[in-house]
Amino acid sequence: MRTQVFIAGAGPVGSVAGYLLARQGIDVVVAESEAECPRDLRASTFHPPTLEMLDELGVIDLLFSEGLKAPVYQYRDRGTDEVFSFDLTEISDVTRHPYRVQCEQWKLARHLTGLLAAQDNARLLFSHRVVHFTQSDRQVDIAVETPYGIDHYEADYLIAADGANSIVRKWLGVGFDGFTYPERFLCLSTKLPLEDYFENLAYVNYVSDPEEWVVLLRVPSVWRVLVPARDVESDASLLTDEKKDEVFGGLVGRDQQVVTQHRTIYRVHQRVATTYRVGRVLLTGDAAHLNNPLGGMGMNSGIHDAWDACHKLISILREGASDSLLDLYDRQRRTVMHKYVQAQTIANKQAMESRDPEDQARQREQMRRLINNDAERREFLLRQSLFTSLEDAAKVA
Repeated sequence: MRTQVFIAGAGPVGSVAGYLLARQGIDVVVAESEAECPRDLRASTFHPPTLEMLDELGVIDLLFSEGLKAPVYQYRDRGTDEVFSFDLTEISDVTRHPYRVQCEQWKLARHLTGLLAAQDNARLLFSHRVVHFTQSDRQVDIAVETPYGIDHYEADYLIAADGANSIVRKWLGVGFDGFTYPERFLCLSTKLPLEDYFENLAYVNYVSDPEEWVVLLRVPSVWRVLVPARDVESDASLLTDEKKDEVFGGLVGRDQQVVTQHRTIYRVHQRVATTYRVGRVLLTGDAAHLNNPLGGMGMNSGIHDAWDACHKLISILREGASDSLLDLYDRQRRTVMHKYVQAQTIANKQAMESRDPEDQARQREQMRRLINNDAERREFLLRQSLFTSLEDAAKVA
């Protein structure tokens, strides 16, 4: 079976890539190892430039109907009760979407795969997993495990959007440099209206504390609460009611009986592939890079990978451009990942968890300066929302 582009993975990155290519007349196959788009609860923040891309794809209304617009996000200091609010409407001159949208990523993936399945030039395959491939200077030969056997595909190009444990990256032998944080992260979700317990609580809140930092994120159905896990805590103990009561006791008081809808533990990494391109194979999203969730940059940068890679593939396949464009994809996106996403997310975590009183005082002073300096605040908003990274990527030769 032959196609122009084969995509491994139908999460938000793979589904964006597949639908974008199909809309531009490129024959595409998208294979997902799960029986349906996984209901992954990790990513839920869509930044303004990502919203512009999804608007161009014609799917922005889905996020508006299923998500929450969040123009304001906050940094809160538990020690002093100071609140530093940043309003994205200040950069409305550079974007038609000056807000974040809070919406679970799986909703976008399911919507896009539904649209993709209706395209005549696209095939969507669930319960299909890429298990091996070889490539020549003319094509990629891909072996795909199905529920009943092994199917074989020929493609001009293969896009790996198959996640952190990407089999494609592993078969390529590409290094995944970086580190894994020693602590695990615990995510709890609840329908309890946390806004009743905090004055002027935004939909997105990063709360620093020397003992236990916390992230409070609102999606339409629940509040999501993210905290670090101590080394001495076992996975089993993290999922107990005692741990749940400890976390929420520090937020809303011990006398409140809190019911949770989800309890999830996961490891967090800061890793970047040593190359995003090997011949006719491209790495995107978590297959290419991982970072901590503080700032909501992982999924967004993955969608930006897909957007960049697919527009270059369209130029190659439809307009006869040189495939050296894919080397440019590698240089541009790895530059962005190292210079902005990795650097910023690491800095975000360090700022929230610092236990040094002098460090904490410096961070509070920096936030006060940002709030009161129009030029610095604007630069901060553009950098945190990933506009700066996209502008700089365009300058990479």
